[in-house]
Amino acid sequence: MTTPLVVVGCGGFGREVCSIVAAINAVQPTFELLGVLDDAPSAASRDALERIGIQLLGDTDWLDGCAPEVHAVIAIGSPSVRRNLDARFAVRAWATIVHPDSTIGADVSLAPGVVVTPGSRVSTAITIGRHAHLDQNVTVGHDSSLGDYSRLNPQACVSGNVTIGSGATVGASATILQGRTIGARSVVGAGAVVVSDVEPDRTVKGVPAR
Repeated sequence: MTTPLVVVGCGGFGREVCSIVAAINAVQPTFELLGVLDDAPSAASRDALERIGIQLLGDTDWLDGCAPEVHAVIAIGSPSVRRNLDARFAVRAWATIVHPDSTIGADVSLAPGVVVTPGSRVSTAITIGRHAHLDQNVTVGHDSSLGDYSRLNPQACVSGNVTIGSGATVGASATILQGRTIGARSVVGAGAVVVSDVEPDRTVKGVPAR
């Protein structure tokens, strides 16, 4: 039996997640995609959904009235928005979405709501927190920890023994050297190389990242 699923967010990443669901189902029927939810869908997103045949069900209030067996996944980049939606719908069943063209090693813990996109490589002894996003072709080294609501953008490279704090964002093609800590809610700019710990609520960029 497949699991009924709605995707929260119909922007670009939301539609990417819909395509991941299709890829999962092509390997083994797992989810019944009911449609997507969005509180402020753009005209462009509406048009894109129509082209790919996915229904816009309504805004996030839709979750208040749906059956408890309906799972959801938050496909919105903003860590704070994901945190707020998680708190608002605390009793909701959250799906974990992993593209079949990704590698998940042994002793890896994926919390509810995690999204792992194509080409992601996750080593071993890794913990990934609630509603964390791993975008395309990221790598996560051994013994690392990714906090709740964190996000790794495409081709980010996280070395071994790294700690990514809750709500932190690592930019596209950024590299975090081994053993470093990225504080909660911090942002590492695209292409940066982090050679030392980053305090919470900081934005760093460049090589080395400052």
